[in-house]
Amino acid sequence: MKDLHSTLFIFDIDGTLTDSVPMYLMAVTQAMLKLGIQNIDTDYNNYKHHTDSYALRYNYERNFLEQHPADLLEQFEQEIVSQMELFNSSKEILGAKVLIELLRKSNVPFSFATGALPKPAIMKLEDCGIWYDEALLATSKTHESREGFVMDAIDRAKRYYKKDHFEHIVSIGDGLWDMITAQNLKIDFVGIGEKHASHFKNISTIKYYPNITTFTKSLI
Repeated sequence: MKDLHSTLFIFDIDGTLTDSVPMYLMAVTQAMLKLGIQNIDTDYNNYKHHTDSYALRYNYERNFLEQHPADLLEQFEQEIVSQMELFNSSKEILGAKVLIELLRKSNVPFSFATGALPKPAIMKLEDCGIWYDEALLATSKTHESREGFVMDAIDRAKRYYKKDHFEHIVSIGDGLWDMITAQNLKIDFVGIGEKHASHFKNISTIKYYPNITTFTKSLI
């Protein structure tokens, strides 16, 4: 494997490592309904922030014209898990588990940055048998914007791997918002999957791979 010990890979989860997006959006919607939020904007792709914490705040405020109670985010997180349990388990994106194990066994630094809340994110990773450590999991529980929790993922990795800095930081994701976040933070981006392939291929400053397995082969 290439010498990548000074490189940090930051992984998006939904759609990149786990095949969970449609189920998860339904769980998020149902969780808000259970909390009494009736008028829900389900056009999630056009949200200002593609995160659970923003979805809750945005929809609560448009329904009740006030900020949600401080403890509602915790209730929302648990309700999402309850709703997820009603659906089929998340499925691994082919090759995701192999890639994470390869990086782990090769002592290559990596962390996770997800717009989900911690408990649902962990549930998806565990459903797929993908290794994780909560110390490396940055979520929207503490940062509503993607830029916020990607920076958190970098800080978490520095503490976990006991490094002051990384010579190279690479964000890996399947969404346009993942790419935009990386551009805003001036870190490298690798686009994965077919959904936005035409867009990723047309940008010379990013690398694109049709699937996780192809990306893994590029590291060896």
